[in-house]
Amino acid sequence: MSNSIHDFHDDPRNADIRIWINGQLKPRAEATVSVFDSGFVLGDGVWEGLRVVGGHPAFLDAHLDRLYEGARALAMDIGLDRAALTRAIYDTLAANDMHDGVHIRLMVTRGVKRTPYQDPRVTVGPATIVIIPEHKNAKPETLSTGLNLFTVHVRRGYPDVQDPKLNSHSKLNCITACIQATAAGADEGLMLDPHGFVATCNSTHFFIVRKGEVWTSTGDYCLGGITRANVLRACREADIPAFEKNFSLTEVYGAEEAFVTGTFAGVVPVRQIDGRLIGDGRPGPMVARLQQLYKALVARDIAFRAGERLA
Repeated sequence: MSNSIHDFHDDPRNADIRIWINGQLKPRAEATVSVFDSGFVLGDGVWEGLRVVGGHPAFLDAHLDRLYEGARALAMDIGLDRAALTRAIYDTLAANDMHDGVHIRLMVTRGVKRTPYQDPRVTVGPATIVIIPEHKNAKPETLSTGLNLFTVHVRRGYPDVQDPKLNSHSKLNCITACIQATAAGADEGLMLDPHGFVATCNSTHFFIVRKGEVWTSTGDYCLGGITRANVLRACREADIPAFEKNFSLTEVYGAEEAFVTGTFAGVVPVRQIDGRLIGDGRPGPMVARLQQLYKALVARDIAFRAGERLA
């Protein structure tokens, strides 16, 4: 059975969720957008995944920074300022009585077009904003036994082709990487950069541990991951040597530990890559320590956000 980081127990409560679409809360079965929407026609949009803890989206400020920066890069007007979008997120949580174990997909597209064509000038309305909250938790066995990765042929490309820093709806290179990894019986695809160094995974960021040091890629060919940045921050605060650097698959196979990071599941161990066990194939002490340090960072952020809401 797959142990994918995105496996989750199907929660029957999700059948009754209400989804925020352009200021209206709609039942799941009625939550639709036009076939002329830019996101459907062209994948023209940006998005964020948010983890809700104690009734608050963790690291919301960083997520909104990335969302608005992406929209600016696409010359897209979201149509709501940060305060209004934040209110919409909290209103959606309140309408669904959601507090913990919740994952939000926040999506913004350029809006409806008068004809299916790529030119932004044929857009005839405001941006489409969708907030989908769902009850989702990673399976405990995923966190306890770890993932199996497979190095795929699909590369993370240069920013002048499609900038990996842009969290856009256009995810075909990640999807083809995912397809290849799944066909190989793996949970995630490990992707290289154009020079053959390790870059990232198809939906998570990748780290290894060698001789007490934590390594991740330079970040030149991957999304500016928020969980990735927080793990590096946790390392700095705990005086754990951590480096963003080029490294090869040979150095990966010889690592004592490996793990991936993401908003959905946090810090997740990796047990095997390309048929090679990492270390003894079980989660190691560094991963266990970083899982706790990351949880502490989340708790600090949630406490800060709760205080702001009360102020």
